[in-house]
Amino acid sequence: MTTTPTPARAGRREWTALTVLMLPLLLVSMDVSVLYFAVPAINADLAPTGTQQLWIFDIYAFVLAGLLMTMGSLGDRIGRRRLLLFGAAAFGVASLAAAYADSAVALIAARAALGIGGATLMPSTMALVRTMFTDPRQRAQAIGVWTAVMTGGVALGSVMSGVLVEFFWWGSVFLVNLPAMALLLVLGPVLLPESRDPSPGRFDLLSVPLSMAAVLPLIHGLKEFASDGPRAEQGLFVGTGLLFGVLFAWRQRTAASPMIPRGLFRSRGFGPAVALNAVSALGMMGSSFFTTQYLQSVLGMSALEAALWSLVPSLPIGATAPAATALVHRGVPRVHVVTAGFLIAAGGFALLSAPGTDSLVLLLVAAGVLACGIVLVMSQMTDLALGAAPVEKAGSASSLLETGAEFGGALGMAVLGSVGTAVYRDRIPDAAPEAARETLGGALAVAAELPGRAGEALTQAARVAFTEGMHAAALTAAAVLVVAAVVAAATLRGIGVRSTGEG
Repeated sequence: MTTTPTPARAGRREWTALTVLMLPLLLVSMDVSVLYFAVPAINADLAPTGTQQLWIFDIYAFVLAGLLMTMGSLGDRIGRRRLLLFGAAAFGVASLAAAYADSAVALIAARAALGIGGATLMPSTMALVRTMFTDPRQRAQAIGVWTAVMTGGVALGSVMSGVLVEFFWWGSVFLVNLPAMALLLVLGPVLLPESRDPSPGRFDLLSVPLSMAAVLPLIHGLKEFASDGPRAEQGLFVGTGLLFGVLFAWRQRTAASPMIPRGLFRSRGFGPAVALNAVSALGMMGSSFFTTQYLQSVLGMSALEAALWSLVPSLPIGATAPAATALVHRGVPRVHVVTAGFLIAAGGFALLSAPGTDSLVLLLVAAGVLACGIVLVMSQMTDLALGAAPVEKAGSASSLLETGAEFGGALGMAVLGSVGTAVYRDRIPDAAPEAARETLGGALAVAAELPGRAGEALTQAARVAFTEGMHAAALTAAAVLVVAAVVAAATLRGIGVRSTGEG
């Protein structure tokens, strides 16, 4: 009778290494939102055009999303620690270039380089967690920390940028990256083990442009759909992305050494984990699309004040993932925990359909409830996906999981944003100027130019219309998450803590 060897337990060295790994992860996630309050200072200093300003914001996330699969596959081949250290050096150099950029074009180029560095760091950190923590219980605990740091970093980035810009110049939001990257370059070779796929096959160069041609237009089209509504050019971008996505999938089925190993989706639980994780990202990004606007434009908060209040729902996140891990390892079936997570998040969205135009506490409670439910799901799906993947394919598995989350987030903004916008335009008075009928921000700008009660009436009508749009989007999201709970109950049944990739 063959006995399964007991996985080695991680010790102080591995947990110390995890702490070091969380620093770059925190900064990479913060860079998504770190420019929120630096924009006025950047505009005054570099005078970018409207198009350049959009690219300063978006190029980082686009490059990051487009290269995740490439970098995950590359890490499996050349070594995840080597790729991580290369990415840390590149991220540090790009941060320095961004801090001292003397033109909008230079800042855009530096932000693109930051995206390249970020694309190496995110899958490498997750893959190294899979390598260092082979014991299922410890791996789940480490992934819970990883998930909390990643989600918390996005919220923290906007607040940190507001504080730094208040006391320093806008370039300081990039310079804070340097100490963490330097620490990683010093301690990484000492604490982190090197790991790679022992027989990866040839690197499939054709898959690189195909993956980028699939990811970039699709995410761009979805994001534009959320902000501008349905237009022909958005449909063209989405259609182009889907076409190249089909070509990329065909390449993965026919190539001798595909970028995404075909065996990953034969591992029980991996496919459902990627899909359900994407749905959880849909809920997370879709909710933030409305809550940030509500705080600033409905309640009338300053940007920094809104960012500080937005941290409140993030406070319970740190305890949610460890609590879920503890439940699973005490015998509660994972399917029950994930299903409950989706239902909790759906309940949070149901609460989000209740606030009026002056309901700060209710909004924060709703956002906190749904964030806890979503993080509960994300931590479990990340653990399931990495546990189901063979350790030699950890980089590819983590990059695919993160790419799915990028798609889910973009889809959440597109679908829920379009629902909210449609209701807003239906509720705004027909007599309102065209600019006021487009967006809440446009209505407030028009109202500021109107005299006395006319401006006040338009402001109130626009805030009511936006709030009703938020209600409709929240109910839509709640319905989607209830369906996700049903799907999770059906697809995760019988999948325990240990999975097919163990060992």
